[in-house]
Amino acid sequence: MDFGTRVDPDRAFAILDSFVAGGGVWLDTANCYSFWADLSGTGGASERLIGAWLRARPGMRDAVRIATKVRQNRLVPHSWPESAEGLSARAVRVGVEESLERPGVDHVDLLWAHAKDRTVPPEETVGAFGELVTKEVALRVGPANHAAWRVERARSLAREQGVEPWTALQLRHSLVQSRPLTPVAEAGHRMLTAEDLDLARSEGLSVWSYSSVMWGSYVRADKPLPETYDHPGTARVLAVLEEVAGELSVTPNQVVLAWLMRQGIDPFVGASRMEQIEQALAARRARLSDEHLARFAEAR
Repeated sequence: MDFGTRVDPDRAFAILDSFVAGGGVWLDTANCYSFWADLSGTGGASERLIGAWLRARPGMRDAVRIATKVRQNRLVPHSWPESAEGLSARAVRVGVEESLERPGVDHVDLLWAHAKDRTVPPEETVGAFGELVTKEVALRVGPANHAAWRVERARSLAREQGVEPWTALQLRHSLVQSRPLTPVAEAGHRMLTAEDLDLARSEGLSVWSYSSVMWGSYVRADKPLPETYDHPGTARVLAVLEEVAGELSVTPNQVVLAWLMRQGIDPFVGASRMEQIEQALAARRARLSDEHLARFAEAR
C-alpha cells in the first residue's frame, strides 16, 4: 500500500525481491494507493513503483500475479470521498487503463471493485467488469468490501448478461473480532462475516483477507488494538494465541496467518520492512491442528 510513498523505492524493491525469492506470487495494490500519504493528493504511487520494479527485473512479470482495484482513487487532488471515481462503466474503463499504464503491463490477473457504488446500477458495473475479462485486460474479477447479497446479485446479473462473474472476495478479517454492530474507524473497511464465508464455500469463490495482522498489534505493545476490540472475547483469544505460538515456536502473527490459511482464506500482508515479509512467508510452515482451531473457537 505504501510503496512509493512511506516506503521508498530501494526498500520496496528489496521487499519485493525477498517476497519472490521466498515463493511469493500475488501482489495486491490499488489505483488509490496511497493518496493520503502522497503530496500530490492522488493515488498511483504503488502501481508506478511496481512498474519500476518490473522494468528493473526483466522477466519478473511472468513470475508474479498482479491484483489492483478501482473505485476509490481521487479525481480531484485532496478531495475524498467527494471526488472518488466510482464504478460507472466509464470510470472502470478509465481506471483500468491507467492501472495498466502505471506499471506498464498489458493485463492484471485480478481486478477488484474496491467498494460499493450506490450511484451506479449494478448491471452497468457488472457489464464493465465482464467486458474487461472478455478483452483479457483482467483475467479475473471480484469485489472488495461488498456485502454478500451484493456479491450474489452481481453474479446473477453476470449470468444474465453472459459475462464473467465475480469469483473472489476481499474483506477484512483476523483472529480477534470487534464488538458486534460497532463501526470500524477505517473508512471503507468491511468485516468478513459468516454469511460471506457461506456464500464463498457454496459458490466456490476464493476469499482474501486484509489487515489480518492488525498493523502489528499482536506483537507490538506500542500498537494496541483499536477500542472496538476491547471485550472479554479478545482477552481470551489473545491468551490462547500466546499459548499456541509458544507450543509451535512461532510468532503470534504467524499463528494468525496460519489460522486463516487453515480455513482456506488467503491473507494479504502489508510489509514495510524485510523482516515482516520473511516472517509472513514462514507462516506457511506453521501447522495448526484441529485441536488448536477448537481452542480458538471456544475462546471467542
